[in-house]
Amino acid sequence: MGCVRVTTPLLFQSKLLGLSLLYLLTTLPLSIYVSFSALPRPLFSYPTTYGEHKHALPSSRSSCSTPVFFSDYRTAFDEIHNLCRNGSLSSKNSSSPILRYLEGRAETFAGNFSSRQRRSFFNHGDDRSSIPCGFLRDFFIRESGMTLDRAAMEQCTGVVVLSAIFGDHDKIRQPKGLGSKTLQTVCFFMFIDDSTLKVLNSHNILAGAETAIGLPYDNPAMNGVVPKHLIHRLFPNAKFSIWLDAKLQLTVDPLLLLHSLLISKGADIAISKHPFNLHTMEEAIATARWRKWADIESLRLQMETYCEYGLRPWTPKKLPYTTDVPDTALIARRHGLASNLFSCLLFNELEAFNPRDQLPFAYVRDLMIPRIRMNMFDVEVFEHVAVEYRHNLKREGRMPPAAAAAVRPTRRAAPVEIVGSKCENYLRRMWGEATDDIGEGQSPD
Repeated sequence: MGCVRVTTPLLFQSKLLGLSLLYLLTTLPLSIYVSFSALPRPLFSYPTTYGEHKHALPSSRSSCSTPVFFSDYRTAFDEIHNLCRNGSLSSKNSSSPILRYLEGRAETFAGNFSSRQRRSFFNHGDDRSSIPCGFLRDFFIRESGMTLDRAAMEQCTGVVVLSAIFGDHDKIRQPKGLGSKTLQTVCFFMFIDDSTLKVLNSHNILAGAETAIGLPYDNPAMNGVVPKHLIHRLFPNAKFSIWLDAKLQLTVDPLLLLHSLLISKGADIAISKHPFNLHTMEEAIATARWRKWADIESLRLQMETYCEYGLRPWTPKKLPYTTDVPDTALIARRHGLASNLFSCLLFNELEAFNPRDQLPFAYVRDLMIPRIRMNMFDVEVFEHVAVEYRHNLKREGRMPPAAAAAVRPTRRAAPVEIVGSKCENYLRRMWGEATDDIGEGQSPD
């Protein structure tokens, strides 16, 4: 008669091994749950009626020949969090972060100063002097409310990520790739106007909210550059900021962007190069050709003013500034003397002429004192950290106010001979017909 022997499997012969497996099986699901629950939830909930914007612009660059390397998330978070907490933001070219702003009342939001007056503020060697920087006319912000809250803006003491939609010209888009602790340091704000709020309410987004800002300009594009370039005034206690045009969707955590594009480069501002244009005059010609601003005569006057006051075409003498024309859809800033001064001076030029902020960019950058340290990264980097969409397509034959303004009758420029004009030397240098470099912008110290 046979004998049957039953043995204990090796797996269960060791009590220690068995307890270890039991601990692993019970704690692993909990660890996975905690890890995923720690990730930030979407900042916004979209109803199905609002839909998704499907008109993303394709990128012509499948690879990146000038990559930007991101630090690990923990390093970026700790460093920026400590900088914001300690308030130590002085950079090599900014001995003092204090910039005094001109106060009072004026006919326009920025004071409507003459070209000579605006130019007199470029040399900020005296910290006691006040700089015109908007808000000389009401830009109403309600003290409390759902749409915009002044107290919340003042309480943003770290990083602010800001965008704006005026005239229902774009859709609200969620940032992607946020880290688990980003919301501890980063504030997200979106400025909207009545027409945008009306559409959002129709989709039960921000239902019941009231418009919380009073816009100072009739032109929606000019209203848009108020938060874009005066972000340091709207958020006076923020240490860093990222501006995003509403056509963009951020796909990289803002702390990683700031750390790699701004802090690691020792820069005051990080901004993308323009994909095509190198010289300011090229951008001015494109602005006229593509009717981005219909008053061609005012564009000519603007460029002649800049040529008269010292604007020169780009040459290697301007390095480390690698171009005179940026793509301003994404701007990262370290709030301090140099970047705040640059933003104020640039905004004053926008009110004086038009909201096309690429036109006065090099003029202000090259001639202001103190010099501003600027990281102008390649457009292929820009295309890999954000998705660009077409502007919101209107239905029922309606046209956004900004688009309507762009198709108004063109005011042509009067014919002017290049010879003897204020921009003759600029054009000859740009065309390579002159080598005289008198007045060329100097490189930052």
